[in-house]
Amino acid sequence: MPDFDVVFVGTGHNSLVCAGYLAKAGYRIGMLERRSVVGGAVVTQEIIPGFQFDLGGSAHILIHHTPIVRDLDLEQHGLSYIDLDPLFFAPFPDGEQIFVWKDIVRTCDSIATVSSEDADRYFSFVNDWRPMAEAMVASFLEAPTPLNVAKNLIFRSQAHKDIRRRLPSILGSYGQLLRQTFVSPRVQAIIGWMAAQSGPPPSERISAPFALWHPMYHHSGVKRPRGGSGMLTQSLAQMITSHGGTIATSASVDQIVVEGGRAVGVRTVEGETYTASRAVVSGAHIHTTLKLLAGQIPSSRVDSARRSKIGNGFGMMVRFAMNGLPNYGGPESTENDLPGPEHRALQFVCPDLDYLERAYGDYLEGRPSSDPGLIAMTFSAVDDTLAPPGKHILFLWGQYYPYELASGESWDDIGDRVADRMLAKLEQYAPNVASSVVGRLVQTPLWLERELGLLRGNVMHLEMSVNQMFTLRPSLRMSNYRGPAKGLYLTGASTHPGGGIMGAAGRNAAAVLLHDLSRKRLFPGW
Repeated sequence: MPDFDVVFVGTGHNSLVCAGYLAKAGYRIGMLERRSVVGGAVVTQEIIPGFQFDLGGSAHILIHHTPIVRDLDLEQHGLSYIDLDPLFFAPFPDGEQIFVWKDIVRTCDSIATVSSEDADRYFSFVNDWRPMAEAMVASFLEAPTPLNVAKNLIFRSQAHKDIRRRLPSILGSYGQLLRQTFVSPRVQAIIGWMAAQSGPPPSERISAPFALWHPMYHHSGVKRPRGGSGMLTQSLAQMITSHGGTIATSASVDQIVVEGGRAVGVRTVEGETYTASRAVVSGAHIHTTLKLLAGQIPSSRVDSARRSKIGNGFGMMVRFAMNGLPNYGGPESTENDLPGPEHRALQFVCPDLDYLERAYGDYLEGRPSSDPGLIAMTFSAVDDTLAPPGKHILFLWGQYYPYELASGESWDDIGDRVADRMLAKLEQYAPNVASSVVGRLVQTPLWLERELGLLRGNVMHLEMSVNQMFTLRPSLRMSNYRGPAKGLYLTGASTHPGGGIMGAAGRNAAAVLLHDLSRKRLFPGW
C-alpha cells in the first residue's frame, strides 16, 4: 500500500498552502523537509537569545490579496495578523520625510510637504491604474494559460478601453513611467524602490507593471504575523497535521522516483523511500527539482526549464538585535526611544531613481553596491514577542549584491565588511543605530543559497523578467504547474506568479492537481 496519496518535496509556504487544500479535500499528505524546521524561506527562529529573527520574507502583503487565510482557517491554528500603518516611510538626507499610509488622502497630505503637484498626481496615479493592478491580482490567482492571462489583463480590467493609449507606458520601464508621471525624484523613488523589490532595475524594459501594482498597497496594506513571519508556515503545518497529514523535518530528498514515466514517490539521502499513489509535488527550486529527476526524464522535456535564468543574486539581509530603535529625527520622530509611526512602517533609504541605477551599475560590474538601496524593518515596535523588554530587532534588506564577485573573493570573506557598510548607510539617516547593536546575523547571497536553498542567492528563485513570467515561468511546457513526468506537479517561486509571500502558486497548483484527480473544478472560473 502506498505511504501517501500525495508526497511533497519541501515545506516552503507555497508547498504548505498546496498541501493544506489537498488535506482539506481528504487526501493523505506526506511532506519532507531537509531542514530541521518547517517553512522554507518563511521561518522565524531565536538566533540570538531572546531575539526572534525571520530568516526569509518578513512583510506580508501579497497573501492578503488571496483567500488562503480564510479558506484554510489559519486563525484557528495560531495565526494572528497585525496591521502596519503607515505602510512606508522615506527619510531624505536634508531631513524631509514622506509617509505612505493605507489611506490615500493622508498619503497625499504627506507628499504635499515635498511636492504639492505630486500630491495631486499621486492621487490620480493610484486611481487611474487601480483597474490594471486589480487585473494583475486576478491573473495571479489562476494558472497562467493564454486564455486566463487575456481574460484578466485585458477584459477584466476596466482600463481595457484605452489600452492602446496606455500600452507604451505598460511596455516601458518603471523608471521612465515614474519620471513622466511625477515631478519630485523623491516621490518617484518611493514607488520605484518598491517596484525594485522583484529585482529589475528602473531601466529594464517592460518593468512598468511592477510600479503599476502600487495601488494595491492601499488596498491590502502591510501586515505582520504576531510572533514572526514564520507563524504563517507554523499555522499551515498545524492545519495540515490536524487533517491527518504527516510532516517530516531533517528529511532531505535526493531523488524523485519515476517509474514508467510516472512520479511514484521520493527517496531520501538516508535511503528511505516514500511512495505516492496519486502525485508528487515539488516546491523546491526548479533547478533543484530537475536534479532530483536526473536520468529519469528525456532531456527534451526539461531542456527549456533547465535554461531558465536564476541570475546573479540581487540582494542580502542583515538581522540585528538592538538596544533601541533607529532615530530618524524630523517632526514625527519620538523621544526616549518610544516607537513612532516611522517604526511601524517599512523604512526606505533610496533618495532617487538615479541612486538605484548606480547601485545596479555596481552589481552589473560584479561588486557590492557602494551606496545600496535599503529597507529597514523594526517589527518589535508593534510586536513585543520578538525581543526582550526594552530591546528591539532591526532587519536591513539591501540591493544590489551579486552572488558571483568580479574580484574573485568569497562572500565568506567579505560578508561582514559589506554588512558594516549597510549599517553605515542607514546611520547616515538614523545616527544612533551602530551604537545600539547587540548582535547580528549576516545573510549574504551565498548564505541564502546554503541555508534556504535559494540558488545563487535569488530570493525569487528565477529572475522576474518579462521572458520568465506568466506562461514562461519556469517554461512554456511547465507553466501550468504540471511537471515533466506524469503525476509530478510544481509549485513555489519558480512557478507563476513568482516570489514573495503570497501563496498563490500553492493555491493554483492545488487547483490544477485537484482538477486532475477529480476532473472537477476547485475554484469558480477554472
